[in-house]
Amino acid sequence: MPAIEFDVEVLGDPSPLVGDGRLRVGGDRTVPHVYAGNGKATVSVPLATPRDVDVAVATARRAFQQWRRVPVTERRRLMLALARAVEEHADELATMQVVENGVPHAVASRFPHIARDNLEYFAGWPDKITGDVNPVWPLPALDYSVLEPYGVVAGIIPWNSPIATVGQFAAQALAAGNCIVVKPPELTPFTPIRFAELALEVGFPPGVVNVVPGDGAVGAALVAHPGVDKIHFVGSGRTATRIIQAAAENLTPVATELGGKSPNLVFADADLDAATTLALRSCMLVSGQGCYNGTRLLVESSVYDDVVERVREKVRDFPLGDPMSPRTVLGPVITEGARDRILGVVGRAVDDGATLVTGGSRPGGELADGFYVEPTVFRDVDPGSELARDEVFGPVLAVFRFDTEEQAVALANDTEYGLAAYVQTSDVRRAHRLAAALDTGMVWVNGTGGLSPSMPFGGVKRSGTGRIGGFAGIEEFSRRKNVWIAL
Repeated sequence: MPAIEFDVEVLGDPSPLVGDGRLRVGGDRTVPHVYAGNGKATVSVPLATPRDVDVAVATARRAFQQWRRVPVTERRRLMLALARAVEEHADELATMQVVENGVPHAVASRFPHIARDNLEYFAGWPDKITGDVNPVWPLPALDYSVLEPYGVVAGIIPWNSPIATVGQFAAQALAAGNCIVVKPPELTPFTPIRFAELALEVGFPPGVVNVVPGDGAVGAALVAHPGVDKIHFVGSGRTATRIIQAAAENLTPVATELGGKSPNLVFADADLDAATTLALRSCMLVSGQGCYNGTRLLVESSVYDDVVERVREKVRDFPLGDPMSPRTVLGPVITEGARDRILGVVGRAVDDGATLVTGGSRPGGELADGFYVEPTVFRDVDPGSELARDEVFGPVLAVFRFDTEEQAVALANDTEYGLAAYVQTSDVRRAHRLAAALDTGMVWVNGTGGLSPSMPFGGVKRSGTGRIGGFAGIEEFSRRKNVWIAL
């Protein structure tokens, strides 16, 4: 069989981009980037240093003095120009994303459009950010409040969809009037840096968009920096705890969007064909490496066996393959360590008594050297087991049964996470009851339209505290000032 290959030239220069140029003032530490599709090294990624973070934050602070005074019409024009540039370079960005993290091209091709959609939507907000006139007493006065940008916002983004995530974050933070310093993981710095290059090319003032790829030391320096006014973090709860603790030293506010163990509730009156297709899509997207993936499938007992069999049959529609092939639906997971960790969870689930329906192994042949895990489905999962309670972040679906609506809600809410939930039913009254009862930040009923830029999105419990999307996203990156004038 032919080897899975890639074009290393698509990755570009992964050096930090600060102001209007490459930053090379730090040390000489590098890490090798490895293509998940075949396990081969591509390029060395220079790691930023805490000194580089100082330069990036200082550059952003200087740029903010200019950026905050740019007319809102010019801010809108620049954001729309960046949206057009992202659209024009969508194929380049998608291919770069494939090599960056192994997401299949068929999936990665959507991510630049998510960035574009957010830029276009939030470009319409700068001249619509209004305040309030407040009633006052007992003295005659005029009291009003306005939303102002924080200043410099640090964005720490994950590796699973970096071009989409940097587009979402940047669009909202920039529309609110902030300058940004983005820290992508050392695994996936390429598309965020290209995004910053495009911002410069369309005319953003130098220093408004800065990117410092690096490891934990760089992240720690950024979140503890006294020149950072707000932190936006997308990632794991364990890392979020450390970030919040470090930010507390300067009382820097932190918004978080963290992990999930999202339930998908299927009732007997649902369209079972559509429900099972959605169950697999919502779980297996990005090889299961998504925060709001529906990884717990809760099925009413009367249709439980039917649904499990439909899922087993439909797994065939999610074949593993070369991420560059337009026919590939599922690619590898991000690293060899991630693959081995996921397979460890699968092995322990078998030991815990769950029944393996399909998958559960790493493939051979042309995929043997890549970081692949077969799409895996378990039934009869113990609700107290590791598989039921911990975020796997891989292509593994756990199926449970319930008898009553109350039991379904209790099972769905029996988790420390609360990011998203899915409900499949033809009963509109039940849909509304469940939407109110489920302890999550987002509920999709009978399908999912993804994350529209206009939708507020975020979690509860250990799934985070922040909100992005719509006016909630503008508020997330703004602070309120009150003005009282005696009359």
